[in-house]
Amino acid sequence: MARTNLDDSSLAPFLAAFYARVRSDPLIGPVFAAAIADADWPRHMATVEAFWSSVLFKTGRYKGNPFGRHQALGGLRPEHFARWLDLFGQTAAAHFAPDDAAALQERAGRIGASLKAGLFFRPETGLAPGSGPPAG
Repeated sequence: MARTNLDDSSLAPFLAAFYARVRSDPLIGPVFAAAIADADWPRHMATVEAFWSSVLFKTGRYKGNPFGRHQALGGLRPEHFARWLDLFGQTAAAHFAPDDAAALQERAGRIGASLKAGLFFRPETGLAPGSGPPAG
């Protein structure tokens, strides 16, 4: 596959390839299958494209609440985010020039870290659920 530059027109093919991998992944595929019916994928992909266009290129196309959407799913675990980021990075590397792929993955990592902090960090304990007591 020829690598392209990261721009608004290259997002849709990249995201389509990425989410094809996500949907077939044994760890996170079932999470997506439970949350998004097959008939709803075109609408979901349009939302995802608008989100990334807004994040990367400040187009303002996305009008939503990604944290609320992920929080409403319930059952998400940190390993789901790690797998999502791994597949995202692999797909970005296959589709974009190295600098663009790295920039895209860095942005995805920051977004994922923010979502994870909101979903799993418990200020009253200083721990993420299931992480156990601090060592020492």
